[in-house]
Amino acid sequence: MVKSSDILNANVLIVDDQKSNVSLLVRMLDGAGYTSIASTMNPHEVCELHRKHRYDLILLDLKMPGMDGFEVMEGLKAIEPEGYLPVLVITALPALNLRALQAGAKDFISKPFDLAEVLLRVHNMLEVRLLHEAARNNGKVLESLALHDPLTGLANRRLLTDRMSMAPSPCAKEQRRHGGGVSGSGRIQADQRHVGPRRRGRSAENGRKAPGGSGARRGYGGAPGR
Repeated sequence: MVKSSDILNANVLIVDDQKSNVSLLVRMLDGAGYTSIASTMNPHEVCELHRKHRYDLILLDLKMPGMDGFEVMEGLKAIEPEGYLPVLVITALPALNLRALQAGAKDFISKPFDLAEVLLRVHNMLEVRLLHEAARNNGKVLESLALHDPLTGLANRRLLTDRMSMAPSPCAKEQRRHGGGVSGSGRIQADQRHVGPRRRGRSAENGRKAPGGSGARRGYGGAPGR
């Protein structure tokens, strides 16, 4: 659960080429209790500022000279590793709302500004953003606990098992050492070919001995007694 204090202390950046719009938004947020508000009227600075400060929310005007809000969002996508843009666009043209959402913005504010709408949308955006960050951080903690002993920090059985499963097997190493070699079944067949003649030779010897042996057995078994 995100605390109200976390939302009010979140880092917010306002981007608009009109000074009057920037001043009005700053007064709105400052009056609502937000404590960390930055602003710029130069869209070319946004990506570098976000890379340095990692804002929780960027209020971004779409229509600016030199570089519009859509171009700014494309630059922000290269910074955000998971593709999540904490952008609330500002526009006086409703026709651009859908395009902005498709470009990665999470919500929009219409001009002229309505105080209640601005504060509600800013609050909701920050709540979602902070929940997203908390979930990602918790996932990293759980992954670390799953792979390392919480007391010693050493790798546990699961991590060792994963590492061993990724290591090549001794058989594969042996096969590579012999340059691929003959497969197991191939070696067995080759051995059988070498063994075959010797077995046939023994059979032939047994066959030559057989007559004498069988005659002796016939003699011993006996002719009929007189």
